[in-house]
Amino acid sequence: MTRILEIFLAFIRIGALAFGGAYAAMPLIEQEIVDRTGWMTFTEFSDLIAIDELTPGPIIINSATFIGMKLGGIPGAIAATIGSILPACLVSFILFTLYKKYKTIPLISEMMNCLKSMSVAMILSTVLKIFLTAVFGNEIALANINVFALVMIVVAFFTIKKTDVNPVIVMLGCGALSMVLSLAGIL
Repeated sequence: MTRILEIFLAFIRIGALAFGGAYAAMPLIEQEIVDRTGWMTFTEFSDLIAIDELTPGPIIINSATFIGMKLGGIPGAIAATIGSILPACLVSFILFTLYKKYKTIPLISEMMNCLKSMSVAMILSTVLKIFLTAVFGNEIALANINVFALVMIVVAFFTIKKTDVNPVIVMLGCGALSMVLSLAGIL
């Protein structure tokens, strides 16, 4: 029961600080689950993000559910999921009520711009960490460049940006190609 409470409290902290949406919450989840508690490695965490991208639903809730399930089974999944959404529900209700009443005050507009900027920085931080892990592995050095991963990132990016192909199809295609090449002994 103590572990379930720890999971719940960890995700309450994440949920309470997850300004800017799910992608902005990823550094918080990483800090709590990988750095502070050591419940997962960064590799497990980045694998989790890849799985989250393939599953329907909000990423932060999927992450909480997957991590909770890994750490504490079904009770852990429930605790993590509730913990991750409870603060947002309460804060959203309060902020919406206040924003509706005070939205014309210039300080409120400035505060919103600050929150947007902070969210972009948090998202870029997560993207950069995942990119560096995918391309370099555990140690950033020119000798460690995974050329295949770098090519896949570039091809996937341009495929998604220049065509109407669903990103999930692109992700599944990249995963299938990687699996085939790995089974063939090429990777």
